[in-house]
Amino acid sequence: MRFDQLPRSDQIEDRRGETRRGFPIGRAGGIGIGTLLLLTAVGWALGINPVYLIGGAEILSGLRGPPQQTQPTNNRVDPGSDRTGEFVAAVLGSTEAQWKDIFAQNGRTYEAPTLVMFTGATPSACGYAQSAMGPFYCPNDRKVYLDTTFFDDLERRFRGCDIGSKSCQFAQAYVITHEIGHHVQNLLGILPQVQQRQLGLDQAESNQLQVSVELQADCLAGVWGHYAAERWRVVEPGDVEAAIQTASAIGDDRLQRRSQGYVVPDAFTHGSSEQRTRWFLTGLKSGQVASCDTFRMQPQ
Repeated sequence: MRFDQLPRSDQIEDRRGETRRGFPIGRAGGIGIGTLLLLTAVGWALGINPVYLIGGAEILSGLRGPPQQTQPTNNRVDPGSDRTGEFVAAVLGSTEAQWKDIFAQNGRTYEAPTLVMFTGATPSACGYAQSAMGPFYCPNDRKVYLDTTFFDDLERRFRGCDIGSKSCQFAQAYVITHEIGHHVQNLLGILPQVQQRQLGLDQAESNQLQVSVELQADCLAGVWGHYAAERWRVVEPGDVEAAIQTASAIGDDRLQRRSQGYVVPDAFTHGSSEQRTRWFLTGLKSGQVASCDTFRMQPQ
């Protein structure tokens, strides 16, 4: 992936290395991506409330009482100070340009989210963000939370995403743009609508709605990829394959099979490997938000 020519965002809070009272700093006693496989929740491309991730109810965060108060921070990352910060600022900047144009074409104004980079743990309006939870979007403060050590885990875990490779960067960008997809859903009112619909459903039906939310975010990440390839020529050989491998590896069926040896479709909250791959490719090929209606149709 070529990201040097992408526009940079200044909507970033750099909390890496900060220490705060009242919650642990570090990898939570060694908790990492491997632990997530035991929790039946997709830990990397999850959005919403980290407090409820283990219970699989992140979409219900806004219904569980008022958000916690957090101390504001004015820290901003210097995009040129480190390669990770520069990469995150570039991906975020490209999403801002993309979604600003798309919203404007539909007579709306895009409000860019803030992305918080942290290490170990940090407070959010959805509870404490911790590294073991992976990247997530909090609708209560409209911020994306990213422990940047996640990128190291991603590089170590997946074949086709070799440490330092450009193709791995595209897979990393897919994860970030998935969370931005949740922000877009929030701005469009999709997340609140799903929250209300879930109130009268049993767990299996609620999970089905949640799967639609996550697959749509995958599709919106694909729309970003289409836009970035067309406008900035960022996609290089191997990039799409690496993103597909990442999407496939975090499918509910694969995670359940690894953690417990069998698959329970009714417990899916993010979709199967096939579904996640298919919807990402749907957005990537079409470049159209209208193609991402995961609530009503299945692409062929």
